[in-house]
Amino acid sequence: MVPNRTLGLAHPCCVSLLFLLLLPSSVSVREPRHQSPAHLPSLIPHATLPLSRSRFSAKAQLDLTTHCNESCYHKEGDMDKEHLAFETLYADGSRTLTTVDLDENETELPFRQPKVTDPRHKRLKRQIYGSDGRFNIRGDHFLLDYPFSTAVRISTGCTGVLVSQQHVLTAAHCVHDGKDYVKGARKLRVGFLIPLSVNGTRPGQAPSKKPLVRWVRVKRTRVPKGWIQGPQEVSMDFDYALLELRWPHRRPFMRLAVAPTSDYLAGKRIHFSGFDSDRPGELVYRFCPVEDESNDLIYQHCDARPGASGSGVYGRVWDDTLERWERKVIGIFSGHQWLEINGENRDYNVAVRFTPLKFAQICYWVHGNKVDCNQD
Repeated sequence: MVPNRTLGLAHPCCVSLLFLLLLPSSVSVREPRHQSPAHLPSLIPHATLPLSRSRFSAKAQLDLTTHCNESCYHKEGDMDKEHLAFETLYADGSRTLTTVDLDENETELPFRQPKVTDPRHKRLKRQIYGSDGRFNIRGDHFLLDYPFSTAVRISTGCTGVLVSQQHVLTAAHCVHDGKDYVKGARKLRVGFLIPLSVNGTRPGQAPSKKPLVRWVRVKRTRVPKGWIQGPQEVSMDFDYALLELRWPHRRPFMRLAVAPTSDYLAGKRIHFSGFDSDRPGELVYRFCPVEDESNDLIYQHCDARPGASGSGVYGRVWDDTLERWERKVIGIFSGHQWLEINGENRDYNVAVRFTPLKFAQICYWVHGNKVDCNQD
């Protein structure tokens, strides 16, 4: 059996872990390394075309597994204008396709591309590697505390992360299978955990064993064209979608950043919290080192189960302006990928990296203009 770890006051064994998690952003165990800033491109809408209504015929697939050979693993470059186009699904089922252009004056990006290396270790298990390194997040002081409070549930069975007062990032495969929207996307909702102390439990009444969920309807969903009807090994590179809520929320959200190479992450670690299917009703946190990275993907062995897809993958990135380490979302947890390198199969859990162009695309979705889309 694997340990079912829980973060709570009754667990002194977790004190050292909590100290590191809740450490002020200005404190770091190592000196910051400075990376040349990425000059972000600007997206300019070209045309918006009406599409037929979605049939919502796809079945939600929470456990995404893909395969990749050396050609896709070592490919370089970012997406082109066709991949930058995006589809918008509205609450009434109507759809549009928006094509875009790039500001040609800002397409040359002095962004340090990740060093591509051979995978280091062969792994025989999927999703859980060795002893289970996940921690259940319980107690009002944790569920309502940043960064755990930024994790939300998606009604199709996935996880999302709050990235503005009205926007949630999740995995594209949670709402679209590459050909059509999933059945649950017709009335897509986002769930906010309500801890026991604020869920209306009256004095003397037995409290619920698990937090309740307050659901909010989604007003608009955006999916990159790179995900829709693309080859499987390419589609995982674009496995992200943005949901716009019908009403703003009042919780803190996590800022986005272009994903740096792991050398520029504090401890070379990534973190994410999600609603893994084997722990229903629980928010589950994990962290692990980056094992490898390509231009579009982060390869790691963070323990995860279906349901964690769509979790916001964040790292502590040095902010030169604030002169401190800041937690920022640098990717979205996608699923599992088999790599065939030199005739040998190796497996990883995979997150989509936010490259400068992906960052610019998502930022445009959030703000609706290029003026506000500057990396802080």
